[in-house]
Amino acid sequence: MTSSRNDDAILDAAKQCVLAVGIRRTTLAEVARRAGVSRPTVYRRWADVRTLSADLLTRELVGLLPEGVGDGSLDHGLDGIVRTASAMRQHPLFIKILETDPELLITYVFDRLGTSQQRVLDVLGVAIRGGQATGSVRSGDPDEIAAMVLLLVQSAVLSARIVSDSLPPERLDAQLRTVLDNYLRPEE
Repeated sequence: MTSSRNDDAILDAAKQCVLAVGIRRTTLAEVARRAGVSRPTVYRRWADVRTLSADLLTRELVGLLPEGVGDGSLDHGLDGIVRTASAMRQHPLFIKILETDPELLITYVFDRLGTSQQRVLDVLGVAIRGGQATGSVRSGDPDEIAAMVLLLVQSAVLSARIVSDSLPPERLDAQLRTVLDNYLRPEE
């Protein structure tokens, strides 16, 4: 197997382990066993379960991002953002982490951007620039606007469970779309 095929097999095995027992109870030895590779193969690439889990989460979340930026229209962009946020909330790995190991996300909420968050900012920045070029997105620094959109969406994804009684998922999506539309649409 090539290195990237090994990495994919290891990440797939890590996903199986995390879904079965959570991150804290996942071991690199079990991941290696499930991947059909030696423990040194895993340890050469990942020093511990935390770094392996971070790469797994990045792979899974970046895989949910829409490809390309569409036609530059605000409506198309909003559809993509809301669809991605909804997919993140429903992703089995993300659900498992929120249920069993939510403290592992604290760093990415309070201290620093993770790889997947940076990728989201990159995608948003490109989409906002495209929307500004077509006139469907308000003027302003696209990187600042992208950062604010990330904060809004991240909150809607991470905190959705605490308001689920009064704001069920389908209504949350509609409300998120309204908030983002009002924030991004140019004034008339």
